[in-house]
Amino acid sequence: MVEGGMGWIIVDSLDTMIIMNLTAQVRHARQWIATSLQYNQDHDVSTFETTIRMLGGLLSAHYLSTQYPTLAPIKDDDAGAAGEDLYIEKATDLADRLLGAFETHSGIPLASVNLNTSAGIEAHSDGGASSTAEATSVQLEFKYLAKLTGEAEYWKAVEKVMEVVDEQHPQDGLVPIYIHPQSGQFKGDNIRLGSRGDSYYEYLIKQYLQTSQQEPVYKEMWDESMQGIRKHLLAFSENAQLMVLGERPSGLDKSLSPKMDHLACFMPGTIALGATSGLPLSVARKSPAWSQQREEEILISRELMKTCWATYINTATGLAPEISHFVLDKEPVMMGDKYPQPSKAGSPYEMRGISQPLTTAVDGSEAWRKDIVIHANDRHNLQRPETVESLFYMYRITGDEMYREWGWEMFKSFVEHTAVYEEKPSTAATPGSNRNIHRVKGFTSLSNADKLPADKRDNMESFWMAETLKYFYLLFSDRDFISLEDHVFNTEAHPLPRFRPTGELKTGWQRKPRQAEQ
Repeated sequence: MVEGGMGWIIVDSLDTMIIMNLTAQVRHARQWIATSLQYNQDHDVSTFETTIRMLGGLLSAHYLSTQYPTLAPIKDDDAGAAGEDLYIEKATDLADRLLGAFETHSGIPLASVNLNTSAGIEAHSDGGASSTAEATSVQLEFKYLAKLTGEAEYWKAVEKVMEVVDEQHPQDGLVPIYIHPQSGQFKGDNIRLGSRGDSYYEYLIKQYLQTSQQEPVYKEMWDESMQGIRKHLLAFSENAQLMVLGERPSGLDKSLSPKMDHLACFMPGTIALGATSGLPLSVARKSPAWSQQREEEILISRELMKTCWATYINTATGLAPEISHFVLDKEPVMMGDKYPQPSKAGSPYEMRGISQPLTTAVDGSEAWRKDIVIHANDRHNLQRPETVESLFYMYRITGDEMYREWGWEMFKSFVEHTAVYEEKPSTAATPGSNRNIHRVKGFTSLSNADKLPADKRDNMESFWMAETLKYFYLLFSDRDFISLEDHVFNTEAHPLPRFRPTGELKTGWQRKPRQAEQ
């Protein structure tokens, strides 16, 4: 995109290389970062994407290289770098440039920023409104940088965003997917946990965990949103009672759309994370704080995980489409209808497994398949990470081997249908023979995941290596490796440590009473 490159894939996949102990590749990447990566480019970038991929990647690489010195160990002179703070120096330079996006009347960041001038740039569509998810999914990165540098400015800028959002008193904790940067007011009524809505909810619970549960405001906001999701967005499919995380495109008092972006499949794992704070389920259940509500959240996470898995095994390639639609009853059966509110601790009432098992038949006649509809424009697969991300969380929290088995089937499908091969004559071939060897040289997105052979796109997103492959690797790693108890993963799968906030690094606001409570 610019002369010399921005290193999107290099920086985004750097901690994956460290985690996989790929010393030579890390040395090469670090050398490029030290000698070639420049952020003083006259170039407009997404505030959100640059924060989660570039800033998050640099911060995670710094953390892993200092706290896990045996992983891909390299010396400073190997990389041509000046000291061990290379990643922090680059991260600080980048963060200082990104701060210009937050210079709005409300403090809500503009959608883009010019790296050279640090001038924020409003979105060219949606009346200049920023994506709510994007504005509220930069906090983990800036807060950790503030912890490392002691510069409270980073913390305060992103903390202000959360205060402004909460001051809008979103109904039942559910936020519209656009927000005006100048006024701080929501735009429209579209509520969903797919694109532009997803990581707002993810970062509520993760901000609470990142600060070692010292900021309960975020746990309170997360719990409110979970109740809103139960009440307004969770429905059951007509034939197999699959749990569906739908959308309300016209507001909570209007009809439910039975549409699930693949992006929404981060929720099973995140719900389980919120229920146990990352502890194994067997341990969390022994805590005095464990309740029937948390037990039900685990059931919800299991049911949604099953639905996300169904979108994979429903296609010809075994890989999910970008968007799936579901068949509901004429009058959708909502979770709020069956279970109006979480049971109280100690109640004899208990939710049970709801949907039918995902059995498979040769003729594809299973009831659950009748509940899934793939539209022609939604058949593509971008190698997204959300489902394997949730499998990673679900396995580590529940210990159920089924989630590893599902993950292995997914991985085999990715290898079978998205790998791109390079042919070279075999050195062992006899003269005149046509025997070639095939070597994987990359992986690509698919234009149609429900067709054999699959149509390859000749395109690979950076999150394939930063997230999807990393989560596959961690799914089959020891549970204590980059443990959930000690880390949070940002929305681009960059692991960051939990810490206790001190001094100015703390929530600097309090929630205002809701109108009904005044």
